[in-house]
Amino acid sequence: MNPTNPGFVSLGNKLGVNKLMSYIKDFGFGKKTGIDLNGEGNGILFKEENMGPVELATTAFGQGISVTPIQQVTAVSAAINGGYLNTPYIVKSIIDDNSKSTIFENKKVTKRSVISEETSAMVRFALESVVANGSGKNAYIENYRVGGKTGTAQKVQDGHYMVGNYILSFIGFLPADHPQALVYVAVDNPKGVTQYGGTVSAPIARNIMLSAIEVLKIKEASGGMLKEYSYLDTKYLIVPDVIGMTKEEATKTLKDFKVKYTGSGNKVIYMSPDANTFQSVDTTITLLLN
Repeated sequence: MNPTNPGFVSLGNKLGVNKLMSYIKDFGFGKKTGIDLNGEGNGILFKEENMGPVELATTAFGQGISVTPIQQVTAVSAAINGGYLNTPYIVKSIIDDNSKSTIFENKKVTKRSVISEETSAMVRFALESVVANGSGKNAYIENYRVGGKTGTAQKVQDGHYMVGNYILSFIGFLPADHPQALVYVAVDNPKGVTQYGGTVSAPIARNIMLSAIEVLKIKEASGGMLKEYSYLDTKYLIVPDVIGMTKEEATKTLKDFKVKYTGSGNKVIYMSPDANTFQSVDTTITLLLN
């Protein structure tokens, strides 16, 4: 899935100013999220009474307005968590070091439901396809379901859009079917690179999500979308299950991988890496024979 500004302009025209702006405000844009930090901004939205066809069109695809990173994270979280807009916070709790009693605890506060669970599931599916088959491929993690969206925002100076000066971003989450972690990376005017969020920010987000997998102990998942590989990519394939096969059968089944045998006999009783996981075609599959 790739972004198309004309498509969103068409959607904006169909919704109209009032409906579009009501959706935008429902997701928390245009006012503070209430996070426990000082100096939070409101962002900038057009006043509805001042919106003509141009303002409606640019707002529909995200140009001409300004949002804060925490508003972005809060809104995307609502879009993928089942549709609930929550108040974000930094400090979860404060615990007395001596008594170990909880002095303060931030509890989840849901402001409102903004979309249905069914719609949220569709959003997760669409954003997973962005990472598997669209502009976010550089955030793809084999054996894990990742969703996300790239961003390429042209910067403004003195009321005019700057030439060749962008904020490149990527917002990603995993697992795509049941999100536990969301990462937002924005890079301000990088030099010497192709000016796309998928090229610059998605690989950074991928590395952060790899750390999140380890810290949160997120398990590998099956059933995700397969990545569409280009000739420059290292190709990954699902390892077939060959346990119980003869040596000859296993060799034919694993024709796309390198195979190493250990033990004696002619029947496969163990394999490493495990079956039904994504592995690069350069991986050596070790089979124990008996």
